[in-house]
Amino acid sequence: VQLQASGGGLVQAGGSLRLSCAASVSIFSTTTMSWYRQAPGKQRELVATITSGGGTNYANSAKGRFTISRDNAKNTVYLQMNSLKPEDTAVYYCFVPAFPTTWGKGTQVTVSS
Repeated sequence: VQLQASGGGLVQAGGSLRLSCAASVSIFSTTTMSWYRQAPGKQRELVATITSGGGTNYANSAKGRFTISRDNAKNTVYLQMNSLKPEDTAVYYCFVPAFPTTWGKGTQVTVSS
């Protein structure tokens, strides 16, 4: 399993970013995908999850602002982040719960105030 997150960057508070994660996993279309983030000095935390059927769940901090989606034809999961806040600053990782020991390279999101 290989996971490559991209789309991060520097944005002002209130701005938006769309993260993408290309996953080289043969069972992509049938497996749950998640986004995690890790801020400096903090533990990694779950941001959002999408099941193979399209069901979604969000951390309270992400509800109403972030949207997770997937394109099974492209083996790609997305995280649309709107109304960004400085506290969203973190490295964002995509994750496959079916392969819990695999963490790909994350993408840095920095939100300035």
